[in-house]
Amino acid sequence: MEPVYDTVIGAARTLWLAQGLKFKISGVENVPVNGPGVVAINHTGYLDFTLAGIPAHLQGRRKVRFMAKKEVFDNKVGGPIMRALRHIPVDRGNGAESYQMAVDYLRNGELVGVYPEATISRSFEIKGFKSGAARMALDSGAPIIPTVIWGAQRIWTKGQPKAMGRNNFKIAIGVAEPIAPTGTAEEITQRLHDSMSAKLLELQEMYAEWNGPYPAGEFWVPARLGGGAPTLAEADAMDAADAEAKAARRAAGEQSAGDA
Repeated sequence: MEPVYDTVIGAARTLWLAQGLKFKISGVENVPVNGPGVVAINHTGYLDFTLAGIPAHLQGRRKVRFMAKKEVFDNKVGGPIMRALRHIPVDRGNGAESYQMAVDYLRNGELVGVYPEATISRSFEIKGFKSGAARMALDSGAPIIPTVIWGAQRIWTKGQPKAMGRNNFKIAIGVAEPIAPTGTAEEITQRLHDSMSAKLLELQEMYAEWNGPYPAGEFWVPARLGGGAPTLAEADAMDAADAEAKAARRAAGEQSAGDA
């Protein structure tokens, strides 16, 4: 029993009910009933982590320990909750400690949630992957559980206002077959990317049948489907520009501190 985690799950379910969210979840049987797993999740919005644990919860009420940026843990309100849930803080400037914590969790039979894309995909396509999930799998012997969410970007994503009221949005979550930790990190990462790309296409096709044709020009619809989202190449360019601006601000701050 984990009272804090169970309370958070209950609060999330109440919120989803108030929002009128409707779910279609497939592939729950691909989540291990017990033992470790690297739950690899696509990243299209700020609420993905609240949804990615649903298949595990349905599979014997299992809980996922998510890797999240350290700043969330520094928050006076969110920090104590994140620690009580036994999530893993990630310092992007020095990730060795968080990586080792994740591997230790896996060796102890936990499910660890990671975002191979590292940042939200503004194109809502699958971005290029970092190799962290594959390396964790190799170091711990845990399988990777590819998990894809589609539709959650409609609620809250980068550069768009929140739609937290009663929106009646539909959300699809699909879990693909586990990927065994065999081969090199690069080979595993490619298999993971292929698996999640295929699952995304499957969910998008199903979603159009379930929700109706994709509306042209809508921000949450990929350009490939006639929507207003940037293409993958355009989104990558935007991310690169953001990274450069952030690095410049950091350098300016360090310079100011040095001049003080």
